[in-house]
Formats: sequence, C-alpha cells, structure tokens
Amino acid sequence: MTSQAADGPETVAASRRSKITPEREREFFDAVLEQIRECGYDSVTMDGVAASTRCSKSTLYRQWKTKPQFVAAALRANRRVRFVGIDTGSLAEDLREVARAAGDWSHKDTKTLQALGQAVTSDEELAKALREALVEPEIAALQDILRRGVERGEVPEGHAALDYVPAMMFGVLRVRPVLTGEYADAGYLVRFVEAVVLPALGLT
Repeated sequence: MTSQAADGPETVAASRRSKITPEREREFFDAVLEQIRECGYDSVTMDGVAASTRCSKSTLYRQWKTKPQFVAAALRANRRVRFVGIDTGSLAEDLREVARAAGDWSHKDTKTLQALGQAVTSDEELAKALREALVEPEIAALQDILRRGVERGEVPEGHAALDYVPAMMFGVLRVRPVLTGEYADAGYLVRFVEAVVLPALGLT
C-alpha cells in the first residue's frame, strides 16, 4: 500500500514505457521510417504504424505524444556515421571512399530527406532531429577528412573550395533524383568527385 502511494504519475509512466523492449522499439522506428519513405510524411499516421506493427496506438502515444516526436526519435535512433574511419592517407582517395560510402546508402537516406522535406520546414524538433541524424554527423566526418588533407599539405589551408565540399556532396545526392529520376549510386558519385570535387581542390 505504501509503495503504491509513493508512486507518482512520472513513476507510473516510466514503468509503462519500460515495457517496450529495445527490439520492439526498433521495430516501431523501422516501421515509421519505412512508411514515410514509401508513402510520404503526411500520409503516415500513428494508427497506421500501430496496425503494421500489431500494437495498440495507445502504446505509441504513451511513449511518444505526437507523430513529430515519434519520427524525431526514430531518426535519432537510426543515426549512422558512414564517413568515420575513412583515412587512406590520401585526400583524393578519401573523397573517392566517401563517394562509395554515400552511394551505398544514398537511396534510403535521400528518400527520407525528400519525404520529410515539407514537414521539417514547419516543425523545429523534426528539423533538428533530421540534421542530427542524417546531416551533421556526416558533415563533421567529412570536415575531418578535409582537415587531414590540409595537415598533410595536399590542399592549402584556407583554400576557397574547402567550405563547399559538403554542399557539393550532399547537393548532388539530393538533386540527381530530381534531374534524372535516378539516385546517385557509388559509381556516379565517384565520377562526380573526380570530375568536380577534386579539380575544385586542385587535386587529381
């Protein structure tokens, strides 16, 4: 009796949330992101995710109060830094490896970015989660690669093109589906790096 009386609303809520296992939470996150990629953000509902994962919508609402909060949590849980660990000793080859790595995931992540395009302009939390999950970690890793190239003397410090390399890489990922209807695969991105990025940096 004493224990029950001591349990306030926050304790009870935490107890309820703890019933969701990490594996089940991952299932929810995978389901909502996949539905967003396939149907678009506006078409996805908490009811739809609940039905596809065979849970009650109250389970989702207990854990995540709104759809934007749910999607933001899913994005953060799926954060991956693909460019970390790329260090061949050559900036030109590092950038080719960046292109290959980006090509491996460009289809899925580009679809996510496209599907969330309108929603992130009106929801600050969603926009922040998108940047944290898909953009900022990769830019930071890419900047580290460029910094090492400068330290090795391959590119002069302060070279005008250095600040624009992330924009070039992320820009081509976003724009190729618009221009050609095809995603930027590894082969396309390597050719882009060799034809555009390396010459801009004075590399071959």
